[in-house]
Amino acid sequence: MAKGKKVTVIGTGNFGSTVAFLLAMNGVCHNIILRGRNYNVAKGKALDMSQAANAARQHTVVKAGKGPESMVDSDVVVITAGAPRTPGMSRDDLLFKNAEIVKKYALEIKKYAPDSIVIVVSNPLDAMTYVVLKVTGFPRERVLGMAGILDSARMAHFIFEKLEYGAGQIRATVMGGHGDTMVPLPKFTTVAGVPIEDLLDSDEIGEIVQKTRNGGAEIVNLLGDGSAYYAPAKSTLVMIEAILRDTNQIHSCAVMLENNYGYSDIVSGVPVMIGAGGAEQVIQMTLKPLQITRFKNSVAAVQEMVDKLEKIKFFDIK
Repeated sequence: MAKGKKVTVIGTGNFGSTVAFLLAMNGVCHNIILRGRNYNVAKGKALDMSQAANAARQHTVVKAGKGPESMVDSDVVVITAGAPRTPGMSRDDLLFKNAEIVKKYALEIKKYAPDSIVIVVSNPLDAMTYVVLKVTGFPRERVLGMAGILDSARMAHFIFEKLEYGAGQIRATVMGGHGDTMVPLPKFTTVAGVPIEDLLDSDEIGEIVQKTRNGGAEIVNLLGDGSAYYAPAKSTLVMIEAILRDTNQIHSCAVMLENNYGYSDIVSGVPVMIGAGGAEQVIQMTLKPLQITRFKNSVAAVQEMVDKLEKIKFFDIK
């Protein structure tokens, strides 16, 4: 266990609570701060998790954060706060509502946890990651959006569902924005090293790609109230572990592009090497013409949301 490591999780809903619980169970950090709108709820959940950590023979301590000063000395801050998607609601519908929530926490992080690495999970994911980057002024390697790991996991599940073999050996790759314009990459998707294009025909792969794009919306519609949180929470944990353990693993994450794939000053999902410094290196892959076009459309969709925020002078910090 990495002694003394501290992670703050903002948001005590299903998502934030599950992230904190998974962290408490695996012992990757020593201190977890759980922050939410209702302090008593945060305190109750933190107490429950600390007791669970003892049952798991872990030394992790979970505490409720009463104010922003509780974030001081955090190595990682996870922002899960925001309004959830409801059936029929697009990620764009959430833009202005969640941008204000995320901006508030970004300002607090800038003041109380200026050396932390921030993982953004609030939707619309890519735009919210952009908000945190602009509001905090942090270097791009210290602000990451959790999306590609989740989308890749969903794609891997649908591949297994189709093949009915290869569980645990499927490595799927997804680029682009988190949402309807994501870009699944069958070319870089394998089962125990075997390219997926050797195992499934183009129609079957097309079906899997479409299912991956609709993966989150399908769960929202089935639940009827709220959205997915188990797979997203585990995907967030993968990122936290890579940072705190300095593993230098490669995962798809939303980061600010700086002359990557032909774009700059916009956030999108690309493969990055994650280590103690955050997104330490962007991995450049060779894309097919259709994938280049789809990635362009995905970037444009995020740019459109950013432009809407710019139009109302959202980033003018008073």
